[in-house]
Amino acid sequence: QVQLVESGGGWVQPGGSLRLSCAASGFTFSDYAMSWYRQAPGKERELVAAVTSTGASTNYADSVKGRFTISRDNSKSAVYLQMNSLKPEDTAVYYCKADRVARPGLRYAYWGQGTQVTVSS
Repeated sequence: QVQLVESGGGWVQPGGSLRLSCAASGFTFSDYAMSWYRQAPGKERELVAAVTSTGASTNYADSVKGRFTISRDNSKSAVYLQMNSLKPEDTAVYYCKADRVARPGLRYAYWGQGTQVTVSS
């Protein structure tokens, strides 16, 4: 069965760093684009960062550019989010997502259960 398991969340002071990991199983990881989303209380879920299936291309939300880095290791079926210079507004539940468009009109998407990141002093 498909599983995406996030880890690495926690509490950190402003300016600190965290590294999130997402371990995937139950599907062909290297066929899927991977992304990180986050959802703060009372707000909609938003895209934070994404990486293509090969890792060749990435994109980031403007709010995290220059601070966060997404990477993946297809040999380990894992995707990571290195978060530096964290701010209180980065506080949210962070979700890992796997995405694949098999053909026009047929899309596969899987979500992890989320990991809490809290940035406060």
